[in-house]
Amino acid sequence: MKTTIKLTPVDIASRKALDFSTGDVVCVWNKIKESDGKTRLQAFEGMVLARKHGTEIGATFTVRKVASGVGVERVFPLFSVTIDKIELVRRARTRRSKLYYVRDKALRDVRRKLKADTRVVKKGSTTTMEAVVEEEPSEVVA
Repeated sequence: MKTTIKLTPVDIASRKALDFSTGDVVCVWNKIKESDGKTRLQAFEGMVLARKHGTEIGATFTVRKVASGVGVERVFPLFSVTIDKIELVRRARTRRSKLYYVRDKALRDVRRKLKADTRVVKKGSTTTMEAVVEEEPSEVVA
């Protein structure tokens, strides 16, 4: 007779069977406890930057998304009790196991947009922010 002791309410076999890798877009449904005792689900959808420690108990994965123009990253434990479900939204084929270079790529894109947005340049300005000057409206002669 074989007895199994269940230490966690997470279905470990189904979490081990999840087939997502770096570059994939996933939606992680996280349980959040409210002040009145109720729990609600909150979705965090983004690209997987890294998976660490395989499928062992301490396995984690990092998800990055851009919210209101700011990059937000969260590290989720794979076997966390607070994770309700993990949905695969879109697959991607990557050549690297860790996509940390995406952080720098996003910064470069923002800098490029700032550079292209400069309208009028003050003489003798030292920084990019000093160089950007709002154009003054022309006076209306009546």
